[in-house]
Amino acid sequence: MLTRCRFPGRSLLNALVHLPLVVPPVVTGWFLLIVFGIRGPAGSLLLDWFGVRLVFTTAGASLACAVMTFPVMVRSIRLSLDAVDRGLEQAARTLGAGWLDRFWNVTLPLASPGVLVGGIVGYATCLGEFGAVITFAANIPGQTQTLPLAIYSALQAPGGETKAAELSLVAIALALVGLLLSEWVGRRLNAMLGR
Repeated sequence: MLTRCRFPGRSLLNALVHLPLVVPPVVTGWFLLIVFGIRGPAGSLLLDWFGVRLVFTTAGASLACAVMTFPVMVRSIRLSLDAVDRGLEQAARTLGAGWLDRFWNVTLPLASPGVLVGGIVGYATCLGEFGAVITFAANIPGQTQTLPLAIYSALQAPGGETKAAELSLVAIALALVGLLLSEWVGRRLNAMLGR
């Protein structure tokens, strides 16, 4: 919608999608707490209807990370969709392809480098998320404690600098692998598409 459609409120929707990039992560976590907490509008419905509780759970930590990385992924996918040659879509249309057929067989394959790179960079970004996760899911060891939260906990304990250093090296290695993988996938897919 943000790439191909023009509609009233498009700029507002674009701003809302990218909002987690510019507000402090703790604010995003607090907003998730208000909306998905057990007394929040979405959280109470999820709990009453499906017995699902997101706040202070592993699923809640995943939701917080997803919300924080969503703008990064949207940006990558949007740039990739903007780069798709509309002439190829029009050619498929003149040959009788419907909008869904054009999307699956022309647009998505051509945009796939940006989609995959967006997912990989989103994953790498999730590795460093701290503020929204600690606010919405807390720092429960063995349940909601992510790598950044474990580093933070180690630094709070006397003599925990060694543990924090070890965990930091793991974080750096995982982030580096994610970034290198995104570069490799992007180059490989672009080569396959002849770009």
